[in-house]
Amino acid sequence: MVAEPGETLAPQRTRPAPGEDRRAARVCDPDGVERILAAVLADVCHIDDVPADSDFFADLGADSLVMAQFCARLRKRGDMPPVSMKDIYRHPSVGALAASLVVPAPEASAAPAAPASAAPLVEPVPPVAGPTGGRSHYVLCAVLQLLAFLGYSLVVASAATWGYGWISAGTGPLAAYLRSVLFGGAAFLVLCGLPVVAKWTLIGRWKPERIRVWSLGYVRFWLVKSLVRADPLVLFAGSPLYTGYLRLLGARIGKGVTVFSRTVPVCTDLLTIGAGSVVRKDAFLSCYRAHDGLIETGPVTLGRNATVGAATVLDIDTSLGDGAQLGHASSLHRGQSVPDGEHWHGSPAQRADLAFPGVDAVPFGPFRRPLHSVLQLLTVLLLYLPLAFGGIGMLISLAPQLAALARPGPTALTTWVFYVEALAASVLLFFGAIPLGLLVVTTVPRFLGRMLTPGRTYPLFGLHHGVHRTIELLSNRKFLNRLFGDSSCVVHYLRHIGYDLSRIQQTGSNFGTEVKHEVPSLCAVGSGTMVADGLSLINTDYSSTSFRVSRTSIGPRNFLGNRIAYPPQGRTGDNCLLATKVMVPVDGPLREGVGLLGSPSFEIPRTVLRDSSFDCLKEAEELRRLLPAKNRHNVVTMGWYLLVRWVHFFLITLLVAVAAELHGPFGAVALALANVLVVVFTAGYFVLVERAFTARTPLAPLFCSIYDVRFWRHERYWKAPSETYLRIFNGTPYKNVIWRLLGVRIGRQVFDDGCFLTERAMAAIGDHSTLNNGTVVQCHSQEDGTFKSDRSSIGSGCTLGVGAFVHYGVTVGDGAQLAPDSFLMKGEVVPDHARWGGNPARPMEPGDTARGGGHDGTI
Repeated sequence: MVAEPGETLAPQRTRPAPGEDRRAARVCDPDGVERILAAVLADVCHIDDVPADSDFFADLGADSLVMAQFCARLRKRGDMPPVSMKDIYRHPSVGALAASLVVPAPEASAAPAAPASAAPLVEPVPPVAGPTGGRSHYVLCAVLQLLAFLGYSLVVASAATWGYGWISAGTGPLAAYLRSVLFGGAAFLVLCGLPVVAKWTLIGRWKPERIRVWSLGYVRFWLVKSLVRADPLVLFAGSPLYTGYLRLLGARIGKGVTVFSRTVPVCTDLLTIGAGSVVRKDAFLSCYRAHDGLIETGPVTLGRNATVGAATVLDIDTSLGDGAQLGHASSLHRGQSVPDGEHWHGSPAQRADLAFPGVDAVPFGPFRRPLHSVLQLLTVLLLYLPLAFGGIGMLISLAPQLAALARPGPTALTTWVFYVEALAASVLLFFGAIPLGLLVVTTVPRFLGRMLTPGRTYPLFGLHHGVHRTIELLSNRKFLNRLFGDSSCVVHYLRHIGYDLSRIQQTGSNFGTEVKHEVPSLCAVGSGTMVADGLSLINTDYSSTSFRVSRTSIGPRNFLGNRIAYPPQGRTGDNCLLATKVMVPVDGPLREGVGLLGSPSFEIPRTVLRDSSFDCLKEAEELRRLLPAKNRHNVVTMGWYLLVRWVHFFLITLLVAVAAELHGPFGAVALALANVLVVVFTAGYFVLVERAFTARTPLAPLFCSIYDVRFWRHERYWKAPSETYLRIFNGTPYKNVIWRLLGVRIGRQVFDDGCFLTERAMAAIGDHSTLNNGTVVQCHSQEDGTFKSDRSSIGSGCTLGVGAFVHYGVTVGDGAQLAPDSFLMKGEVVPDHARWGGNPARPMEPGDTARGGGHDGTI
């Protein structure tokens, strides 16, 4: 799954306008092409001469940022074809690159080209459309969304008030338990059924169409999408209950289908999954996308016994045939179809010459799936829900101050004793839960892991499957990962939950704040390896009836970039660089001493001169001097992380207490308003926290060592504030307001369906841009011990596709489009109205599928 180094990739080309033969003469002249390339590169690198056989990286000391500037300069010339970063890595010298770009001269006897051939090969993208909706639509949408949230909060508050009163009226523990079961079951049924009723009432059946954002049609779409993805049944992803939920929403799903992705399909009537198919975790198949101010819906079809790998994206109008497979870290762009029985990988996907690892089926009886579903429901109804309601009652009974809030007359809120005791209780609950959680996380998964044997095949929906799900759930605690990540403590934390980190070389930044796994006791990372955020260690392979766990090992002295899914069959060894969003190869020789980039991946230099600038600091003597200072700074950062969240917890507790006091005169309205105020307060609180940190240390472009105090402060910026609360504002005008308050230079009426900006104050987004779910604009990069950051700018009217990743120092021109699951590398300059896609991203050919357009019937 790694392209051979000698394989030639044809560059994208743009023909001249009719009558213009200057380009044709140039591409037939190798010496002329070579001279132009050498001159441009010399100017970019600020050197006098570029020998034709000098390696860009090893001899000239260039890096990907410099070569991205070189590619941008070439694109601005009218006499040169576009050159992508993949071309640069495949042909890493002026001579080799010139030879790959030369087009042989046509023979004199050749027939004249047809008139149509004079047309540009790269289909021009139409100019940016005007605003898809006026300011009145934008404001009306915001008002309707707020009213919908208020109405939902009022209904929930009214039901909760009545239910708590009814449960409290029971005499004795048994009566209270039975009432908790009855009320909890009714509430669970309503919460699960409401999205289904709303979908069929407001939408009916989804069909391929275009919905203008901020319109009334979009409000209906947003309401249904929000309810569907907030349904409690989403927590049962991977079980028959989840596929049953999708069927109730209109999806055509065959027997024996298993879906592990928690990104719930929205336009479910357009989803078809054949019997026996498997969809792995972190896959996007939503049956809609946002494009140029429009919501476009379209079908996604999977045949019988199809397999969709982890961390994949399936755009609308895509399909997999019977028995087809799509590898991990891959994507299907609009219009792509995988034929029956074929195996594809890459972004956009292409035919692969291997079969991806599979698991032998384990036949089981017809009652296993329904019995598993019944047991899950009984666990929720008879255990979890009564514990939740009973826990609230127990808390009130143990805290007379809280009980006093529900009684008429003067309450505990008027006395200072209440606030002192509430403060003490919040400290006890918050800081007491952390060691308790650590105890559970470091003992239970390790104990349960003994029940799973690597290499053995187990049936789904049985005891071992339940053990596997419990291990994955308990050991992936985001709070603890963020607390210990980006510090020396993370090594000890991961080792205690089961990772094999024997003889680890401590760097103070061995792992970031986001790392997940399936079975931690089957994860191994070699000494000296450093991992950025977003690593997903895959320990499990699935069929529609069975699963098998395996050991996943990453070699020593590696560096792993962001958003990498690493499978157990990964073929990388010692001293490798795995670039951001790389598709880890699972076949061929073991790669050592090289870098890997792209999907499908290809080899690049392991390191470049610029990234080795601070290697001297890795020496033992320097490390003994610098690492303790970094550790002390990181400990203070962890303290800030805990303090910020405890203060938030305490203030939210007081806000709820005030709502409880006002419940007497105002009833459920007080609780509904409190729910809204909790959301507003949380957003305002974390905006102030982030602003406070950036006011003391403003974000600015950096090039420094990870042992530089400026980098440590940047780590504090990542850790102390929170971004989780932003998800509730996805798809609403309110998210633009929050981005602006956080320092983003954002234009008017930007549609953000779930974008993440890592450095808010270093990002700029133009008017009327469209940001899809899962997109990331990351204004930094770390490679080994070197940290780099710079500003990125997205122009007006741009579209970033689902799961696209934009690196630092990037400029995207007005009206440009970035295809789904693309990786736009650092320093790239995307021209106005251009269409780019792929991993790494490059200009798209006219036959490529990542483009706009679609169905008629715009609403």
